[in-house]
Amino acid sequence: MLDVGRAEDLPDGEALRITPAGAPPIAIFNVEGEFFAIDDTCTHQDASLSEGWVENCAVECPLHTACFDLRTGAALGAPAKIPVRTHAVHVEDGVIRIAVTP
Repeated sequence: MLDVGRAEDLPDGEALRITPAGAPPIAIFNVEGEFFAIDDTCTHQDASLSEGWVENCAVECPLHTACFDLRTGAALGAPAKIPVRTHAVHVEDGVIRIAVTP
């Protein structure tokens, strides 16, 4: 597990971008106190999803409005067709920890 920060430091509706050693960037989102982690790069055209808009547990890419489900990584709307990879998130003692999916 990788410690990425304190839950209290990531406000509801916000995202945090991290770049673990040897892995692509990951975006961690807080949605009403529940935390989700997905690969940060849109599968349509390399935009940073951590800079997108979050609504109803989905993130909309800021470049071409592709949408991804934060729970499953599924592509919910064009132009993206390929899902993003998800990563398990646990909050222990107020610390956000993720298990980076290989």
